[in-house]
Amino acid sequence: MRILSLLILLNSLLFSTSLKDFVDLSKCDQIIDKQIYKVCYSYKYKGALSGWTTLYGDKVNAVNIKKRPRFYNEKTIPIKYRVKYNDYTGYGRKWNRGHFIIADADADYDIKALRKTYSMCNIQPQSAKINQKTWIKVERYGRLLATKLGYINSISIADYKGANKTIGNDVAIPTGFYRIYYNNDKNFEKCFYYANVLDVDYKYDKLKDHIVNCNKLK
Repeated sequence: MRILSLLILLNSLLFSTSLKDFVDLSKCDQIIDKQIYKVCYSYKYKGALSGWTTLYGDKVNAVNIKKRPRFYNEKTIPIKYRVKYNDYTGYGRKWNRGHFIIADADADYDIKALRKTYSMCNIQPQSAKINQKTWIKVERYGRLLATKLGYINSISIADYKGANKTIGNDVAIPTGFYRIYYNNDKNFEKCFYYANVLDVDYKYDKLKDHIVNCNKLK
């Protein structure tokens, strides 16, 4: 019995995942706490480096509030470094205000929680096709995991390597986005990557096409 317990403990340690495996908090200029999610914010890029949340199975499908709030500027960020709603004006055909860390559909169980997802600190310039056609698949998968496993931890990371485009008042456009899901109680871990490009063949796009090796991100 003791041997079995030790094997179970060893197995849990081998599959133990944590935020620090993927996120270096020392690189955050500011950590924004929105209660249902947190943001590692960059003053240089005027956007999130990363962010994390936990989705719960008994909430993600509990209610479906159809009316969506308006986007709003995050006033906790110094105005000099703040990404603003108007930074996206005129770019909509190419670059959308894309929910990055937590989707509105993840939090439409409560109007106050839903409103928190519309803070501009949770928004990234996403290719219109990525935002509307492909990224929503990995968001939907997160809700499915939460329902099946009871909860799922979610980490989103913006890839700024090679980023040389901006919108508005110098808001950097990431070259891609990572989404990491894990649940240590169920020994589950899976990672995805989406290149943030305008030309996307979304008709043939599948979730499995975006799976990447999580160990290479640690």
